Amino acid sequence: MKRIVTTTLLLLACLTAGAQQYFISFKLDGCEDSMLYIARHYRDALQLVDSAKLRQGTYTFTGSKTLKRGIYALVHQGGEKQIGDFVVDGSQRFSITADAKLTASTVKVKGSEANQQMFNYIAAWNKAKDERNVILENKKDPAKKQQAEADEKALIARMDAFDSAARHPKKAQIFFDLLNHFEQPEVPDSVENKPYYYRQHYWDGIFGSRTTGLTNADLIYTPNLFNKLNYFFYGVLYNADCDTIIKDLDRLMAIVGPDTAMQRYVLEHVTPRYFRDTRHIGWDAVWCHIAETYYLAGRCPWATEGTLHNMRYNYNRIKQSIIGAHGQELWMSDTTQSTEPEHWVSSHRFPEKYVILWFWDPDCHHCQKYTAELKTLYDSLKTAPDRRFEVYAVGYESDVPKWKKYIIDHQLPFVNVGGPNVNIDYQEAYNVHGAPTMIILNEKRDIIMNKVIPINSILSFLDGYEKRNK
Repeated sequence: MKRIVTTTLLLLACLTAGAQQYFISFKLDGCEDSMLYIARHYRDALQLVDSAKLRQGTYTFTGSKTLKRGIYALVHQGGEKQIGDFVVDGSQRFSITADAKLTASTVKVKGSEANQQMFNYIAAWNKAKDERNVILENKKDPAKKQQAEADEKALIARMDAFDSAARHPKKAQIFFDLLNHFEQPEVPDSVENKPYYYRQHYWDGIFGSRTTGLTNADLIYTPNLFNKLNYFFYGVLYNADCDTIIKDLDRLMAIVGPDTAMQRYVLEHVTPRYFRDTRHIGWDAVWCHIAETYYLAGRCPWATEGTLHNMRYNYNRIKQSIIGAHGQELWMSDTTQSTEPEHWVSSHRFPEKYVILWFWDPDCHHCQKYTAELKTLYDSLKTAPDRRFEVYAVGYESDVPKWKKYIIDHQLPFVNVGGPNVNIDYQEAYNVHGAPTMIILNEKRDIIMNKVIPINSILSFLDGYEKRNK
């Protein structure tokens, strides 16, 4: 009987060991957390994968499923503050000993060549950084400057050689693959349009060739791809016009190809960026392009019916107020508040070449400031041979007596309209979400501006528009 029990226990132990697809332990000197987590990177957040309690000075993570290849984070108790990164690449059974901060120079690894080489690489560069800081201090001393410059030159040469050798290990490893893939493109001196060249070659390292074992899944679950996307759309294209952004986005999506996971990653990253952006002129057209070309065209199988419904609603609303769209004609009652439509005033039927639709609220401090400046500009052009524009000022205020009193007290000379008497919902027609809102219409009453621009820039804007559209 005793032999049967012993045999059974041994069999269970073997089965349990076989079920443990990964076995990763950390022994961190000075770490006092009762529990730690491992997590994988996804966008700018961490997705918790497993937890381990502190037992006999060690945190041991085990699981019955194989961990995906990638960059993982060791996270403090609570799952918010990151201690440091490590890799799962090749071996899934290894141990790491280090200080409480996972400082590279203190790390000792057993069972994972990929981790050992990564931490060795990081430690070498950290040491070089410390050496350079000393050199920079010595360069400030005239007596040490010459030697410091020679030391700096030697350090650069040594680290260049080290980096070239370390980046290409005999066996492909995800950490070094990522270093190579996410290098910034080098722009030749001979290139005339350097910003264009940089944008055209920005993704070459990642999607230009597949010379290593990296897959899209490997890229998605790293901080590198998020940072690369972030810098491109929030940095490189920060001041770009909507046409440039649309072309670069479509080109990236074509490079990504049919990989649904990567398409989703890219689109879910950029789509919120351009939704109702209030700081950049014309960027709402980028969002409309994304909605129309990808989501509403049935190219996003991951999108739920609720997501598509909301996107379709917002698309139909925003599309009609983007630059280039024809402005819908408003008929509204002026300060007489007539309920008879034949007495209402049109937003389109003025002899002036341009119409500024000005949606404002007398209780809004920004509205008060801009309205006063607009009045000053308007009054200064009374004797001008060609004022070129009329102001159709829509009172964004349900309290009609307060609105009328403000007009009288401040002698606003515009075409003042407001109140409940209107032919259509102007908030829907012009995507008005608050005050102040400025829409400028050209002679065809097409929208040529849909953001509030400085009042003193209106005339120069119209001059520039006419030069571009002779």
